[in-house]
Amino acid sequence: MAEPSEQPERLIKLDEVCRRAGLGKSMIYEMIKEGRFPRPYKISPFASRWSEREVVAWIDDVKDGFEGKRRKV
Repeated sequence: MAEPSEQPERLIKLDEVCRRAGLGKSMIYEMIKEGRFPRPYKISPFASRWSEREVVAWIDDVKDGFEGKRRKV
């Protein structure tokens, strides 16, 4: 059971992923192919969604790299 203060997992669409990550669709899919970006979850034959937590964690990881702590992208 989740902690009361914990937010439930949220799945987000590609357009929101692009906006949050500051990347275009082609770049996101290229980075997924290279293993450098979180993979989407296939929720139906015609729809994929990304875990908001995984995208936020990726953004935090990239920010750490740009500050010189470690470079991933």
